[in-house]
Amino acid sequence: MVFKLYAAPQSTASLRVAQVLHEKNVPFEFIPIDLRAKEQKQAQHTVKNPFGQVPYILSGIVRWKDDEGFVLYESRAIGRYIALKYAGQGTAGLIPDQSDIKALALFEQAASSEFANFEVHAAKIAYEKLFKVRLGFPTNEEVVKGAIDQLNVKLDVYEGILGKQAYLAGSELTLADLYHIPFGTRLYRAGLGDLIDSRPNVAKWFNGLLARPSWVAIKDGITSTA
Repeated sequence: MVFKLYAAPQSTASLRVAQVLHEKNVPFEFIPIDLRAKEQKQAQHTVKNPFGQVPYILSGIVRWKDDEGFVLYESRAIGRYIALKYAGQGTAGLIPDQSDIKALALFEQAASSEFANFEVHAAKIAYEKLFKVRLGFPTNEEVVKGAIDQLNVKLDVYEGILGKQAYLAGSELTLADLYHIPFGTRLYRAGLGDLIDSRPNVAKWFNGLLARPSWVAIKDGITSTA
């Protein structure tokens, strides 16, 4: 079975899904969507993703379809689906075994933290300093400062957690770790990589994620593997 990934080559949500596909060794056909032309808003796409969203929204423009006609949107939901459907191949443990309730709860804790404590702030920075600039709009530096202040507080907590364990949910890599990469790399593009680099444990963890073959394969843009 070859999946079709409808996405944009460099959107954060698209990269999130593509990396999971690579981690699980799942072949896929990449079907690009032109965001500048607002293809994601056209009827043939909104019938699959009714929100017709753009890349900086967490669920972005990702659509997921298998040969049996199953359609799924929301990048985090897609990642979980793939990790569970192909639990027996590729990188193990991206979601803990469902019978291990404590490990699963720790994973959910880490996944919630990624969404609520990291990306909500990193996304504001990326929107203001990258997306708006690309469109010729002025950056709201007050919003950026507020997001940086919040992220500093959250990453101090990360530093403590990662000083005691290798990954956010414990000793094993999970989706919660991988999901930090798209907006984490945007911090560097925005000239704010020191938010990560100034914290030794966070830097070691994040650099390890960036070195994974799954990220190396897609960091310059998504391409088909089937």
